[in-house]
Amino acid sequence: MNTGKARRHNAAKPPPHPVHPDHASMTRILDESPMRPIHYRIWALSTGGTLLSGVSVFLLGVTLPLVTPIFALPAAGIGLAAAMLMGGTVVGAPLGGHLADRFGRKPVMILDMALLMLATPLAALAPDATTLIGAELLVGMGIGMDFPVGSSYLAEFMPQGRRGRMMAASIAVQSIGMLTGAGFALILLQGARAGDSTWRWLLAIEALLVLPYLIGRLTLPESVRWCMGRGRNAQALRTLESFAPQQKEALSAMVRHLGRKTHQVAKVRPGRRMGIGTLFSPAYRRRTFLVTLPWFFMDVATYGVGLFTTILLGTMRSSGTPGLGTLTRDFTNTLDSGKVDVFLLLGSLLSLWAVPRLGRIRMQIIGFTGMSLGMGLLYFATGMTGGSGAHLPLVLLGFITFNLFMTAGPNATTFILPTEMYPTQVRAFSAGFAAAVAKIGATVSVFLLPVIQAALGVTMVLVLMGGVSLLGLLMTYLFRVQGHGLTLEEHHGPILPQ
Repeated sequence: MNTGKARRHNAAKPPPHPVHPDHASMTRILDESPMRPIHYRIWALSTGGTLLSGVSVFLLGVTLPLVTPIFALPAAGIGLAAAMLMGGTVVGAPLGGHLADRFGRKPVMILDMALLMLATPLAALAPDATTLIGAELLVGMGIGMDFPVGSSYLAEFMPQGRRGRMMAASIAVQSIGMLTGAGFALILLQGARAGDSTWRWLLAIEALLVLPYLIGRLTLPESVRWCMGRGRNAQALRTLESFAPQQKEALSAMVRHLGRKTHQVAKVRPGRRMGIGTLFSPAYRRRTFLVTLPWFFMDVATYGVGLFTTILLGTMRSSGTPGLGTLTRDFTNTLDSGKVDVFLLLGSLLSLWAVPRLGRIRMQIIGFTGMSLGMGLLYFATGMTGGSGAHLPLVLLGFITFNLFMTAGPNATTFILPTEMYPTQVRAFSAGFAAAVAKIGATVSVFLLPVIQAALGVTMVLVLMGGVSLLGLLMTYLFRVQGHGLTLEEHHGPILPQ
């Protein structure tokens, strides 16, 4: 992590490409601003992708056992339906990031919510498995577009001292989304009957959650840093007045002096066209490995376990409670999933304290270690006398440990790091690229998990999930980059010692 010595080393050297002092003054207003109501409004409306990600994953996991007999889905069909939700994010994340870097953060944040307003009712009204799978693909695209744009937008507005905590709070909303999904599912499943339309109501809930985000985002300001990076300094001024109304005259003078000058701080040559080549340039290659590989392995484990927690619990419970009907099993397993997912929220709350205090890299390493331990407990339970169904407290402890450490560490840090590792002109695309790589892992995981479980059993699933958690730990350690406590612009000054 960054030490006082490293910060002094960074402060002792000027950036390789000096920034105009007026631009620096404008970013300093953002970095040093006290928290104002507009900060909290920006935060709340930036959480659309994270909330809907949690809701959609949980509700689809509950819905799949209900639609399987209705649509006669084989194991591969179940995996495909789940994989389309993840696969859509693979397409949506880099697309949303690219559009946001080119056209601005705000238009894309509105566009992705509009897409979700079309896709979520389509999923709920699907007449067959093909339509449901296609609708889940569109839902995934909308959520995927929002992840890099929302995180970049939030990072570019938050004061430097509160950025880590507010971004950790943003990804914590994903856990709230899963618990929200669990609450709705428990209410609706109590009155459900075999073969009825309960699953449609479960999926329709997502549309009700999208609408407030779509309406609220219409009045959001454009990112100040994006405006300055495009030379739109007058537009940046109008927004900055909300953060520093007492400096209105000084800001006006700055803007008159700057005109259409662009603001750029990067480790690559000014004027160079930024894109995928920037991510793999010598200056940023290590950072790209850091933000992609651990997130890839985390999502293999997180979405594989998270989406199928209800199904895995049912499989591990079956040896102890045979003869239950589909609805009874789904309700019971959903109830246990909800109990387990409470610890997603507790881990997220822990991350609000731990990530700013201990730093991104240290918490990522601690989190991956705990995830591996959780899978180890589940593996141990399956090998005990009587099987896992006879040791449900240990099974629940394994899931709880996995969820607690995952959300306290990697789930927060992998979301934060891409927004800090790259300059403004390519920030959203870079975050989208990292998210897309991660969601490839999630897509492969949720597609293959039911197939692997059917062919090799739940024990092999647990071994694989534990293994990828250890790989995430290893990749974090190998490609770690110091920088805890720096502003977004300081991240792109002299390269800090490893």
